[in-house]
Amino acid sequence: MGKKGLTLLVAAVGGVAGAIYWPSAVEGAFPGWTVRTASIRAWMPGGDANGPGKADRSAASRGPNIQRPPVPVDIDIVQRGPMPLRIDSVGTVQPINTTSIRTRIDAQIDKIFVADGARVNAGDVLVKLDSRQIEAQIRQVEATVAKDQTVIEQTNRDLARATELLSKNSGTQLNVDNAQTAVSAAKATIAADQASLDNLKVQLSWYTLSAPISGRVSAFTSKAGNIIRTADNTSTGIIATIVQTSPIYVAFSVPQIVLSPLREAVDRNEGEVRATPQGSERSAVGKIAMVDNTIDPTTGTITIRAILDNAGDVLWPGQLCNVRITLKTDPDIVSVPRSATQSGQNGNFVYVVENGVAHIRKVKVGRFQDGRDIILDGLTGGETIVSDGALLLAEGSRIDVRNSGQTKKEGI
Repeated sequence: MGKKGLTLLVAAVGGVAGAIYWPSAVEGAFPGWTVRTASIRAWMPGGDANGPGKADRSAASRGPNIQRPPVPVDIDIVQRGPMPLRIDSVGTVQPINTTSIRTRIDAQIDKIFVADGARVNAGDVLVKLDSRQIEAQIRQVEATVAKDQTVIEQTNRDLARATELLSKNSGTQLNVDNAQTAVSAAKATIAADQASLDNLKVQLSWYTLSAPISGRVSAFTSKAGNIIRTADNTSTGIIATIVQTSPIYVAFSVPQIVLSPLREAVDRNEGEVRATPQGSERSAVGKIAMVDNTIDPTTGTITIRAILDNAGDVLWPGQLCNVRITLKTDPDIVSVPRSATQSGQNGNFVYVVENGVAHIRKVKVGRFQDGRDIILDGLTGGETIVSDGALLLAEGSRIDVRNSGQTKKEGI
């Protein structure tokens, strides 16, 4: 380095040192210089944050005393007491019975007695077909049966006379035998005609279509005056359909993990099922009717069918509904709000509040129900915990309670 470069270096070092040790000399040219160099002066030999000759390294090394402000949170109390074991699912309403109304003869519809979609009871007449022809045939055969009855009476009289003459040796055995044969033939004739009459009466019943079950009828595909034929009785030839609506089924699936308590509830004849149609506040209550015999391996669920009274037609066939199954009531359960439970590398934990300070408490979580976690271990009930705002907390953090009502209650 040349003499010129060395001279410049010495001048620069001297200028920096002078600016640090005697900041007032450059404060006029560079306002704020004294403040910016205070920390540097404190560490220089013989230096001081306030100027030369007043060094106090211990004061400089202490630095400012910074403390984190309290974290605003909501708190809650750990609950302990009886809690029902519930399972929630989504189900589909299914009718117990569905019957199609068809015709067994070719005829014209004379009259329809119920409106489309009406509720009917078993035995109610739905449709009356034109039966004038079959009624005329019945009257004709009834007349034949009446005639046959007179023939039987005549042959019985002939048999009685022939028998009397034979007893007086005035007749022959042949006449008696012939009279007996005539009686037998007349009885056979009247039996055949009576069978024909019974057959026609059965056919006459086909002209009146009644409801075989109670339920709600669909829209009629044919109206009065239309001709219906037995050849039309395909899937599109149904006159109407009746769907049983009370009682009714609701089918739904539950995870296989609850199969054991579910079967226990069925064995005890317990297990209330409450079905609420989506978008409705009304519910129907029933019980479990059937547990399927196979678990679906693709979903790990099992199909359940419940039977409900469905008074007032709360449930409608094919409708989606929210299903809640109450299997039993556990007498002593510890629970916390779902938002209070946190997850970490070492598992689940909650923040327990003691004297305004949050402390980490490891917990073992069981099932989740009604917005709450069931705690199996780690809490005993009655503790004050952080229910909201825990993401900003650490072990030993001070808290500022936001839900003042809870604060007053617990005196925190």
